Amino acid sequence: MGLFTNMMPFATVSLEGAALLRVRALTVTYSTRNRQSAPALRRVSFDIAPGEILGILGESGSGKSTLALAILGLLPANCSVEGTILFQDEDLLQMDESRWREIRGAKISMIFQEPGLSLSPVMRVGDQIAEIIRAHRPGNGKTRKLECEAVLRGVRLSEVDRIYRAYPHQLSGGELHRVAIAQALACRPDLVIADESTRSLDVTVQAEVLNLLREINRKRGSALIFITHNPALLAGFADRVMVMYAGGIVEQGPTAQVFSRPLHPYTKGLLQLIPRSRNGTNLTSEGRLPVIPGSLPALNPSSRGCLFEPRCSVRTAHCQNESPGEVTPERGRRVSCFNYGN
Repeated sequence: MGLFTNMMPFATVSLEGAALLRVRALTVTYSTRNRQSAPALRRVSFDIAPGEILGILGESGSGKSTLALAILGLLPANCSVEGTILFQDEDLLQMDESRWREIRGAKISMIFQEPGLSLSPVMRVGDQIAEIIRAHRPGNGKTRKLECEAVLRGVRLSEVDRIYRAYPHQLSGGELHRVAIAQALACRPDLVIADESTRSLDVTVQAEVLNLLREINRKRGSALIFITHNPALLAGFADRVMVMYAGGIVEQGPTAQVFSRPLHPYTKGLLQLIPRSRNGTNLTSEGRLPVIPGSLPALNPSSRGCLFEPRCSVRTAHCQNESPGEVTPERGRRVSCFNYGN
């Protein structure tokens, strides 16, 4: 029995109205010369509604960033892709590069973990944002400058004139992240993807950025995919959460429900890591920090059984030989586990 035996694609959680993005059975495989190809994403399926905030949660290596790059059409050439990604009913996987240039930045944009990945060190900040506007909308230089200053004010940056004229190295870390957000929002996209965009920030600045993203989501109506390894950032922020493990979705549902009553043992393990004590730790009775034992598996096409089984506290013999399909234990909740809820 191979990797995909009995593995059903995650069905879509019902959303009111038409979905903005529909991902169906998305499988991404990186090809290498020295080893047998293995999927980085395994039949991933989900929807996101206009204006919704979807949190994607999982460890490094779970496939979160590969998913973001697939949606943006930025996967490397050594990838093979199967499935569909429908954005406003247009299949992104069938687009040529000229069409992608029209979409990126204008309709779908990304906030990277490090602003240096999206900001040139040799261009002034204002000029970089203005270039994005110029690429997607008609207008003269004066109009673009006014639009750029407006979007900088919109992300709560003071001293807009100084920020506009500054080079990236002349700004603080918090200012750089706000500039990266402004750059992503310059053309009022319908979908914004934030890939670990607060990871390098201290707790105070993290909270400020999350509040800013939520405010922009409410005012502009842009949908947001917020990718993180830290479940604490999603509580009270994301409308729904999708938990990924080893390239697949293991659980998804409304954030409040998943966090108050997680069904998958991996989700439970992640939520145990949220600090609950006054000193910011979550020590066990033995005085140790909680951990999920083991590490992500090395994937290969001949893998058998549930991929989380070696690390699972409720595994059975059945889990070693069969891959669990998804079940719908209640409305809006999906989980892929034989022993969910235990």
